[in-house]
Amino acid sequence: MRVLFLVPGGMAAQLQALPAAARVAEALSAQIQVACAPAAGGAWSLLPAVEKLIPFDFNGNPTLADWANLLGNVREPDFQACINLASGRQVDLMLSMSHVPNRVARGGFSATSRVQPQAGWPAQAMAAYLNPLGVELDANAFRLALPKAALEKAAAQLPSGQGPALLLAPAGGANDWPNNHWQQLPELISSKLPDLRVVHALPNAKPLERAAQIASCDVVLSSDPITSELALLAGMPLVALGRSSADLPNRQGVQGVGSGALASLQPAEVLQALGLG
Repeated sequence: MRVLFLVPGGMAAQLQALPAAARVAEALSAQIQVACAPAAGGAWSLLPAVEKLIPFDFNGNPTLADWANLLGNVREPDFQACINLASGRQVDLMLSMSHVPNRVARGGFSATSRVQPQAGWPAQAMAAYLNPLGVELDANAFRLALPKAALEKAAAQLPSGQGPALLLAPAGGANDWPNNHWQQLPELISSKLPDLRVVHALPNAKPLERAAQIASCDVVLSSDPITSELALLAGMPLVALGRSSADLPNRQGVQGVGSGALASLQPAEVLQALGLG
């Protein structure tokens, strides 16, 4: 069996779809193909069940030629189902001309099954798309399977010492937690945990390298959406700045802080979330 996923959005959006694709592959013994933006396709390298990526930027104003090329990629193999997270007349026209018999989407005239995802962690909200295929999803049970060599390399790059390793992953930009707070935090934590090892997220690293670094630490403090999603998929303790706990899995060690404006979030609140208040 072969199943097609159409996933608009960046890297974080792709990571949120990984548990659903893995579950479909497992439950239906299916091969997975994914159409997504080329810049975000690296997320799918973390899922062995993906046999092919189809480069297509749904949010990049694709031309008629782009849509025709996508239709060719969709019609060539024998897909039995399509999980469509995109919307619009163009994607409906493309799918209606395909040979895919089961097309699941929130709406649109090409859908054979229309679904209404529930609020909450986006990865678990994908359960609605799997129900028409007779598949149940527990995204909270999914874990990335990272190669031993990648984990060993990441562990070797940690600061020396025996204390807990805290990964800091700022998103950057004007709306992030103020830089002076990020710089102040390690000193505040060290006053309570002198043997703390502070690890800074690798810039511009590939998804596997980023995931391995995250998995080699003990706790992740992140305002970066990609790092936060990777931490959740790796099963790591996470304090996600700028996110509500309602938008995260109900899991011990995972919480959101400062879902309003991060500029008003105080270091004391972050320390409290880390269990150091």
